[in-house]
Amino acid sequence: MSALETQALAVSYGNQFIFQDLNLSIDRGRITVLIGSNGCGKSTLLRTMARLLKPQQGNVLLEGQSIASMPTKEVAKRMALLPQGPSAPEGLTVLQLVKQGRYPYQSWLQQWSKEDERCVRQSLETTGMTELAERTVDSLSGGQRQRAWIAMVLAQGTDIVLLDEPTTYLDLTHQIEVLDLLYELNIQEQRTIVMVLHDINLACRYAHQIVAIQDHKVFAQGAPEDIVTADMIESVFHMKAQIIADPLFGTPLCVPHGNGRTIRQAVYA
Repeated sequence: MSALETQALAVSYGNQFIFQDLNLSIDRGRITVLIGSNGCGKSTLLRTMARLLKPQQGNVLLEGQSIASMPTKEVAKRMALLPQGPSAPEGLTVLQLVKQGRYPYQSWLQQWSKEDERCVRQSLETTGMTELAERTVDSLSGGQRQRAWIAMVLAQGTDIVLLDEPTTYLDLTHQIEVLDLLYELNIQEQRTIVMVLHDINLACRYAHQIVAIQDHKVFAQGAPEDIVTADMIESVFHMKAQIIADPLFGTPLCVPHGNGRTIRQAVYA
């Protein structure tokens, strides 16, 4: 059974369809990365799978069950979403933020428990944020802040984690730090990770499966070495490129063509 599946999905804004008749299957216990040019619908697809957007037609299945028929808290116990560029109230500490991940488990009958405390403590340890727990979120560096948000998502205790561009606005060092953390969560805890990334080469390094979106449709889906080709890059990103093997990992490495060197030669000739 797939972790997530869309069946003949149709999503629109007003009269404009973003997706029509979209069928997609997300493998359980794997890392899936959505790639595509700006405006192709990657974030919309992620938000629809998380039930933040209601499709006009079709269905999203969460572990075989229609997500539309599930109670909100039940969905939140099985799937977590980290949106792009989340913001926290001023003065909120890391510990207070991470505790919010336990909200789906709270009720009038079920108040804060030892299990909640354990999950929060483990999430802080896993993300390396224990020593920063009393710091305010707005005082952290970009990489630390993103790890704090990931800790909150982990405290939610779900097997499926969706992330919308988790490396946006981070320098290369912090991008690798965040992606390494997500990779370790997948390997060690078998969490299903679905994320949107802009960097094709990082997507190839970390993904078991890549889904390329083009013209609001799934253009290609599969292992990076199977689908990341020069033809795919040109079709999806309208850019000529050469695909070579990453010298460290052996995964596809996209080397874009361009006229930048020609321009520089003309300027300095």
